[in-house]
Amino acid sequence: MYILLLIVHVIVCLFLIVVVLLQSGKAADLAGAFGGMGSQTAFGPRGSATLLSKATTISAILFMITSLSLSILATRNAGLGTSVLESSPKSQTAPKSAPAPAQVPVPGLPPAPAGQSTTVPLPLPEQPVAPAPAPAKK
Repeated sequence: MYILLLIVHVIVCLFLIVVVLLQSGKAADLAGAFGGMGSQTAFGPRGSATLLSKATTISAILFMITSLSLSILATRNAGLGTSVLESSPKSQTAPKSAPAPAQVPVPGLPPAPAGQSTTVPLPLPEQPVAPAPAPAKK
């Protein structure tokens, strides 16, 4: 349904472009070229509706209807997707607790009692000595 409506929408768009480009302007006569209007109406002289103006009106209405229909169909189908978490297999679950840290013997320290960890002191890096600032010249 969506594909069919999209194809109709594209055809109506192309038809509307062609029909609008084929029409002549309202002020295409000689008086319109010099700024004069044929009568004192607000939008210029109103002639009888030609076949092109009727086709423009009909194709513009069809364009609006197909645009609204496509937007309604697109929003209706937007919420039906599944998430990645729902489609993943259930066997790949995360462990419930973190494993206990490995007890590694440290040379030079007495062994820690069972169930307790040993704190290993780390040497601090040496602080570089900054040179004294030079006295200001006067």
